[in-house]
Amino acid sequence: MKNSPFETPQNVFMDVVDVKDYVQLDRVSSIYQALKDSVKKPLKMILLFGKPGTGKSMLLNKLHSDLSKRQKVVIFHTPIIDESEFLITLAKELYDVEFASEVNFTQFDKIASRFKFEEIPLLLLDEAQLYSASLMEKIRLLSDSRKIKFVISLHKTEKEDIIAKEHFQTRIWESIELVNATRAELKIYIQKKLMKANSFDVANMFNDNNIKTVHKHTNGNYRDTNKLMFSLFQIYSWYEENQPTKINYASITPKIIEMAAIHTGLLDA
Repeated sequence: MKNSPFETPQNVFMDVVDVKDYVQLDRVSSIYQALKDSVKKPLKMILLFGKPGTGKSMLLNKLHSDLSKRQKVVIFHTPIIDESEFLITLAKELYDVEFASEVNFTQFDKIASRFKFEEIPLLLLDEAQLYSASLMEKIRLLSDSRKIKFVISLHKTEKEDIIAKEHFQTRIWESIELVNATRAELKIYIQKKLMKANSFDVANMFNDNNIKTVHKHTNGNYRDTNKLMFSLFQIYSWYEENQPTKINYASITPKIIEMAAIHTGLLDA
């Protein structure tokens, strides 16, 4: 039995962060360039913030991939909540120094003082809103020492402006905000991802009207779009196997978009 033409498109939209899946959009590319430019400046902290699903993790991964070729870059994808474990992991990743027992800030600072780099090492912290105030204070002290430079990714919430957080009020830093995609950007995002996977026929099934429907359900959020598209092609694969005559190969059917939106919880049934 031949593979469904919707199997590859489904896999394209799996909810994983892989730098190979980075899609070049004009606005996102400008933001990424601004982020790279900020890293070159004598800043101690750079803040990357936005609502969940706006692409923060992807940009951190791309930054890690691109800059690792010329300087020491470490990325913590998942917050390490315990302070000693955080410092032990950082010492291993940055300096290849291992500790057999717990480490405090003073011990780590002494180790860090022994190492000199042509460019200050860069630590990328994803989901930094999960770090405690106590550990964030240690991060502030490390940034003040100029032994390590930080790019910190935080969720922007409805209830508070993260820029006003006490952690950052007295620090020299730059903030870069990520937002959801516009309808036009979402169309380019979807079609480019499909074309990168050589799914040209499926990419051509998306017209302005069904992109409008996708955008209505996801509000241009990349994570929600990936989930919706994954479910969409899962449904198409089922029809391909069980009721192929009901598939319109000329364009995506709005009803199936709605079915996918219901399945992913983006639309109440």
